[in-house]
Amino acid sequence: MRPKAHTGVWSLLFLAAFVPGVHLRRDGSSIRPASNSRLPPEALIRRPVLQPCEATPPTGTYTLNNPGGRTCIRATMGVEYVVIENKKTWYFNLDPNRVRTDGSCGEEAAVLALALPGKPASLQFTFRKEKNIFYVTNLTAHLSPQPVCQGCAHKNYSGSTVYEKLFSAADGQSFMCKSENLLLTSSELRIKLVSLQIQAFDVQEGKYGKGVECWADFNKRAIPIIVVAVGVGLILIAALTCLFVKDRRVQGYESL
Repeated sequence: MRPKAHTGVWSLLFLAAFVPGVHLRRDGSSIRPASNSRLPPEALIRRPVLQPCEATPPTGTYTLNNPGGRTCIRATMGVEYVVIENKKTWYFNLDPNRVRTDGSCGEEAAVLALALPGKPASLQFTFRKEKNIFYVTNLTAHLSPQPVCQGCAHKNYSGSTVYEKLFSAADGQSFMCKSENLLLTSSELRIKLVSLQIQAFDVQEGKYGKGVECWADFNKRAIPIIVVAVGVGLILIAALTCLFVKDRRVQGYESL
């Protein structure tokens, strides 16, 4: 019987030494710590980490289908959360590879909801359709990041804004904007959208329709042309004025 007892002791020592998570009790028996599955759900959520410096957010494409399998919303954009805390600005970029898409599709109303697993960061667009145009009428954002320093209190940031007709385009067309769109949802939370293209309700074969350019992009493209045209006009006016003055002087002299 003694050899068997020694064999059991050596087996427990081997488990404790080489098997992760196994510990010996005083009575010689082994135990394993509780698995992560027993932890509260909040402890398993991967919370966003705020950054002190801004970086261009990665662009992702998100689609939502109706119960019939037809695409009712398609959106391409980069999303950045801008947090203002104690007069200091912090940033968090949404990772498209981790985003889960949800929402609802109706004939005159639709919702596109983007969220990270566990919803520590979420963004929701509410669309309306009016006659032959669609637009965003409400934007809701939420961010529950890790504290920015050791000992700092955990804080959530949420906000919602109602718009009259945001990102509007005709039915069957898409709204496009390469310029940045900074949207205020609360005094502490802003949402920045970059490289935006969005379309709702009538998305033929899941592809974007003709793009409608935003005013910011139009101004960036048109203002240089206007400046050049004004400059050329001023040069022509100056040249014509000089010719006119020269001609008047020539006519003012009498021939001998």
